[in-house]
Amino acid sequence: MSPNRSRQVLAEEPAPYRAGVLDGVAHGFFGREGGVSTGTVAGLQLGYGAEDDPEAVAENRRRAIAAVLPGAQLAMPYQIHSADVATVSEPVEGDARPRVDALVTATPGLLVGVVTADCGPILLADAKAGVVAATHAGWRGAKDGVLGNTVETMVSLGADRGRIVAAIGPTIAQASYEVDAGFRDAFLADDAATQAFFADGKPGHFQFDLPGFIASRLHAAGVGQVEDLALDTYAAPGAFYSFRRATHRGEATYGRQGAFIGLR
Repeated sequence: MSPNRSRQVLAEEPAPYRAGVLDGVAHGFFGREGGVSTGTVAGLQLGYGAEDDPEAVAENRRRAIAAVLPGAQLAMPYQIHSADVATVSEPVEGDARPRVDALVTATPGLLVGVVTADCGPILLADAKAGVVAATHAGWRGAKDGVLGNTVETMVSLGADRGRIVAAIGPTIAQASYEVDAGFRDAFLADDAATQAFFADGKPGHFQFDLPGFIASRLHAAGVGQVEDLALDTYAAPGAFYSFRRATHRGEATYGRQGAFIGLR
């Protein structure tokens, strides 16, 4: 099913992208639309590490929460590109954030979320068991096992891996993700089958399919339904923030979009 946007919202409110596999579960993937940040990171900038006005970030997060699960509290990790996962049952922000790249919860009224700027935001749920998760997966975290660890943590809270569904939100696409031979060789050294995620590029370079690799890791962990919204962060500057695009343009900073999921 193709991604769809929430309708019937006020013009100043963000309209999240939603995934069909998560229908009935409170969730949303966001881009730049509907925020109050200005300047280089104008829009719904949701990260506190972007040299943005903290009050603007707080307002943007309030708007995102209201668009997904009004009245919910929020738990966010301090992301470190790891394979580590934490279970949460209460709101976590600021200095109290666990240094992990995925949060899992079975607590109603609590949103878990991640921020990204090319890496993959992945939202997972076993609606029957009442267990959800938000994962940040760049190439390193995906390669090192953050997705499998997220699924295992969900199972430890009562989820059934066969019922878990997952959606991949705005992520840098293969056509936009050029890597060198050393990058590719590090993957092939672990598993020769990962060659399938590298297309030939200019001499000595390749195009890496990060969303495809993420989907493969989810399937390997036992997730049966994986939906990729196929939204390229790099190629749509008006819609999404992108670390790689900002770097190529020589911009001083870059924004972060967010993804959130929770239980009603």
